Amino acid sequence: MRASDSLIDHIFETMRTIAVVGFSNNPSRPSHYVAAYLQGHGYRIVPVNPGLEGQEILGETVYKDLASIPFPVDMVDIFRTSEAAGAVTDEAIAIGAKVVWMQQGVINEEAARRAEAAGLSVVMDRCSKMELGRRR
Repeated sequence: MRASDSLIDHIFETMRTIAVVGFSNNPSRPSHYVAAYLQGHGYRIVPVNPGLEGQEILGETVYKDLASIPFPVDMVDIFRTSEAAGAVTDEAIAIGAKVVWMQQGVINEEAARRAEAAGLSVVMDRCSKMELGRRR
């Protein structure tokens, strides 16, 4: 399952609020610098990490899970293992997200099928920072 370029273009044109699951407070970690990059290009990022809950990082409050975010999220960007992506995808479906994006190296076909069956768009095994960079 490979997301088309037109789908990715549509995602970046229409999504504004992106929950980053597996967010790290370490600026050298991919989840942190990808979130900062997306934020720098006008997207609202929402850090999600239970170990950092309540902290403010990149000017945003960190939430313990997707269900704790008190406002709508358009896209869920997953920086977790392929196995963990299944549960995160189910949370994304439950909160009404429109897109599940599994970062480079994260592939969960079953979760992708569940998300698509629920009406979400899915991108797997691609880096949101690299894809946005290709479009700028």
